[in-house]
Order: sequence, then structure tokens, then C-alpha cells
Amino acid sequence: MTIELRAPRAGTMTQAQIDQGLRKYMLGVFNYMASGLALTGIVAYVFAHTGLYEAMMRSGAGFIVMIAPLAIIFFMSFKARTMRTSTAQVLFWVFSALMGASLSYIFIRYTGASVARVFFITAGTFAAASLFGYVTKRDLTKMGSFLFMGLIGIIIAMIVNIFLGSSTLEFVISAIGVVVFTGLTAFDTQRIKEVYVESDGRDVMVKKSILGAVSLYLNFINLFMMLLNFMGASRE
Repeated sequence: MTIELRAPRAGTMTQAQIDQGLRKYMLGVFNYMASGLALTGIVAYVFAHTGLYEAMMRSGAGFIVMIAPLAIIFFMSFKARTMRTSTAQVLFWVFSALMGASLSYIFIRYTGASVARVFFITAGTFAAASLFGYVTKRDLTKMGSFLFMGLIGIIIAMIVNIFLGSSTLEFVISAIGVVVFTGLTAFDTQRIKEVYVESDGRDVMVKKSILGAVSLYLNFINLFMMLLNFMGASRE
């Protein structure tokens, strides 16, 4: 999902100052993303090991919790320009916590050791793809368009497989998903880098950092889930 806030570019800063500002901006993006992932992991672990997940599902709130993060993303997308910085920050933490609640089942379905192993594999893959997107001089726009079509295909295939229940189709979806979300990580990193404007005020910069973090967060989570389908050891 592309979310952009733009401001006029100033021409009075040196290249060194621009590079320093860009590094600070990207660090802010990754700090938000990492903090969001940490909150998601903590909430997921607590819900899985205290019975909150089962209680949530029995109460019927599970469906609402699973849909709510998507609603927050759309709200942030449409209100990006007018939203207050504090509102964006609160929504990001609420989004991360709700994602943790909805993903807590993985600690019930898979062993803790396999979840940890897949997490570190995901982190390594994500870091490599993101670094490529940051340093490459190649324009990844066309690749991003192709990957977005692949993402749409994955979503359609996942919906179809809800009714088919095919393990073969699930394997194919996971394999394609790993490629798509790895590529999207590189594409989104380059896009986030390119929307940086050195003349941005603090509020705009923070909102850009949060919105960029959401994009990378979603890539990480989806890549993690696809890899978990491959390498996760079931408790059953």
C-alpha cells in the first residue's frame, strides 16, 4: 500500500546534511517498525499463554479483532495528510497490539522453538531485501507493480483455498508469497526512501516514518507467516 506525504524540496542544504537527514528518517521508520513488531510479539505471547485468545474466540470478538487492523490501515491512508501526529502514533500502537491478539494462535499451533527459528530467518531475509532496496540505483517501480499483481493473486488464492482446503495450493501460495513479500520489502524500502524531503517539518516527518513503518511491518509479518507455513513445527 502506497501512502505518501509530500512537501516542496528545499535547495539550501548541503548533500551531507541531506544524507544525514535521510539516515535519521530511515532510522525512525525502522525503529517504529521494530517497536511495533515487539509489541505484537508480546501481546501474541500473552494472549496465547493466558487463555485470552480462547476467550476472545469464544466471545465472538475474534472476528472484530482480525478485521480492526485492516480498518486502521485504511483510516490512516485516507487521513494521512490531515491526521495529527499524536493520533497516528496512537493508531500505530493500537494496530500493533491488535495484530498481536489476532496472531496469538501461532504460539498455540506451532512450537516456540520453531516460531523463534522462523522469526530469525525472516529477520535475515527481510534485512537483506531492505538493504538492497535502500542501496540499489535501479528503479524498482515496475517490479513493484508486478509484485502488487502477485499480491492480489495470493489474496484470491487464499480465499479460494478456504473452501478447497488444499494442502498443495497452500504450499504454492506460501512459496509465491515468500518471493512476493521479499520483493515488496525491497520496493517499499526504496519508495519510503524516495518520499523523504529534507524540508519536511517534524510532524510530517513523524507521520511519514509511521506510515512507512506500517508498510514494512506488514511485509515482515506476511513473510514470517509464509515461511512459518513451510518450516513451522506443529504442536499436534
